[in-house]
Amino acid sequence: MNMSKRPLPCVLLAAVLFVLAGCGRNDPPPASMTAGDEASQPADAAQKPASAATSAPAVLDVTGARIIAADSEPGNWFSHGRGYDEQRFSPLDLINADNVGGMSLAWYYDLETDRGLEATPLVVDGTIYTTGTWSIVYAFNAISGKLLWKFDPEVPKEWAVHLCCDAVNRGVALWEDKVYVGTLDGRLIALDGGTGEPVWSVQTTDRSRPYSITGAPRVVKGRVIIGNGGSELGVRGYVSAYDAASGELDWRFYTVPGDPSEPFESPALEMAAATWKGGEWWKIGGGGTVWDSMAYDPDLDLLYIGVGNGSPWNRHIRSPGGGDNLFLSSIVALRPDSGEYVWHYQTTPGESWDYTATQHMILADVEIDGQRREVLMQAPKNGFFYVLDRATGELISAEKFVEITWATHVDPETGRPVETEGARYSEKPVFTLPSPLGAHNWHPMSYSPLTGLVYIPVQEMPWVYGQAEDFEYQPGFWNTGTEMVLAALPEDADNRKAVLAMTRGHIAAWDPVAQTEVWRVQHPGIWNGGLLSTAGNLVMQGNAHGEFAVYRADNGEKLWSMPVQTGVVAAPVTYLADGEQYVTVMVGWGGVAALAGGEITARSGVRNVSRVLTFRLGGEAELPPLPPIERLLPELPELTADAAMLQSGRKLYTDRCSVCHGDGVVSGGVLPDLRYLDKEGHDAWQAIVLGGLHRERGMVSFAQVLSVQDSEAVHAYVLSRAHALKNGQP
Repeated sequence: MNMSKRPLPCVLLAAVLFVLAGCGRNDPPPASMTAGDEASQPADAAQKPASAATSAPAVLDVTGARIIAADSEPGNWFSHGRGYDEQRFSPLDLINADNVGGMSLAWYYDLETDRGLEATPLVVDGTIYTTGTWSIVYAFNAISGKLLWKFDPEVPKEWAVHLCCDAVNRGVALWEDKVYVGTLDGRLIALDGGTGEPVWSVQTTDRSRPYSITGAPRVVKGRVIIGNGGSELGVRGYVSAYDAASGELDWRFYTVPGDPSEPFESPALEMAAATWKGGEWWKIGGGGTVWDSMAYDPDLDLLYIGVGNGSPWNRHIRSPGGGDNLFLSSIVALRPDSGEYVWHYQTTPGESWDYTATQHMILADVEIDGQRREVLMQAPKNGFFYVLDRATGELISAEKFVEITWATHVDPETGRPVETEGARYSEKPVFTLPSPLGAHNWHPMSYSPLTGLVYIPVQEMPWVYGQAEDFEYQPGFWNTGTEMVLAALPEDADNRKAVLAMTRGHIAAWDPVAQTEVWRVQHPGIWNGGLLSTAGNLVMQGNAHGEFAVYRADNGEKLWSMPVQTGVVAAPVTYLADGEQYVTVMVGWGGVAALAGGEITARSGVRNVSRVLTFRLGGEAELPPLPPIERLLPELPELTADAAMLQSGRKLYTDRCSVCHGDGVVSGGVLPDLRYLDKEGHDAWQAIVLGGLHRERGMVSFAQVLSVQDSEAVHAYVLSRAHALKNGQP
């Protein structure tokens, strides 16, 4: 039976611990800030634009017809992937392979945050709409960079404990005269496109559960489609559709079944429930959050959603009787008018490795075996590149785009991966490629219909999976069901060096028909930015080592680059204004790898500088030099803990702290490095960790999961790492 379609009925994540030494540079601004409210910004538009607007934005008017016909208005960027097909290809060619050497900075704008920037800006009729950290929305004049308005939803900083992967947001959606944003605390807000004032706001999630929203909404046929995140912490995934005008809920599709003693919400869930065997997954939630990618085919009238990992990751705990656990790690096609299930394809049956299928999906028409095929393409975390028939979900092909160890191939008859012996880790730990960060994470791909290539930001990183001993669900905290300390960088210097050498990234120019790599650009590290391709025979990407670069789309030759003073994880866009082509990208080092990576990401040497950068041919702006950072180790308290206490502290730190403060207590370049904690911080340790002293900065109390003795053990381990640094050890 082909499992790709079933007709009805048929080294680095741990617990969230936010900043002991403070989360951000400034207090949040008022909920809605309009032109002129930030007079402190410099006014030299050639270097850095004044925040006060000299004119109001053009009247926003985005319709489904305009998004569908995006190629007829190549100067705009209407939706997250430019059009509903999510190709991230621009027909503009005023900047091209022959003249891109003359591209330079036109303007930049400094944002007031110091966390990761992941948004794709939207550009319509001369106005840029984008988001920063903490779900703040900005509108800029696309030519001058002047701030037109800003809206801050004032997400409570203590909600940070419910975030898996930094206080990020991937952008807005536009429809008619409104701008839509999902907030970290689960709200969907409609803003007036001209002023940034709120029009309506709805709570899309149950605030008693650790849900979050980091993904960009999409608007299809007058409905705002939004998912959510939180699988690691224990939630049940779903996607919702709200009326774009009123904010009323139209429909909701749950991605995993709930309590089987209760009625199922749909026939699709009744079918899915048969693939969950044993256990009480619904008490934790089951996972399956729709936290990022979506696409829409207006001809087939199908909405495609990508579904995430299980909650907990470990199926042996979640569903001890086995089973595929639908619709985890699946691409699901729905009717956008009703949320009715049409088909699904599961990339990782019985998901147990955090191998989500939430990664970027691209719709295209390609010629395969002499026949024009309407396809959906995805390179999810698990390391296979999939080409599916987007009308039926039938598997056309699937091949490895990176080295993997958990499976040998995808069976073309069943559509299922053939797992290697011992890949599941219920009995003993397993060294595995790829890691939970994935062979490809959320960073968008791009497809050029001119070259026929998909450009993938690939990651190469190993992981050691092992079953958690005596797993006990902790509401609101990380619940992976794995032994996270096994995946920490080895303490042995030679082993650590070997793992670091294996951990890197690259751009893969992938032929989806031949299922082969055509060319590659190698990067020294992981967590490099999303991609843009253009009709100028160009591919553009920022990277983790602080560079924005342009390559030839046909052969990968590097044509131009510029140091941008920070790591880049977001994808660029391009647009036309007053007859000139511009390129805009959000730069600012952050996200889960930057927070949790420790030495893996610290070796890039970058820090966070949160900015909007815009380029054009002959731009005249320049970035100011960065102020130096002087970090001197303070006088350290004496280390009196014995080896057993330090080992306990290492495990607890890895489980509960490293996702924010870095593997091995090495900051990845975003949050403060706890090895430099001063005497005041050491003295207040228990008040901070257990008492919630810095709750307003995002560092809530961990008394629910750490005892006084546990907290002291973590403190001892942190102190030991500071002493090691002072003594010149790695």
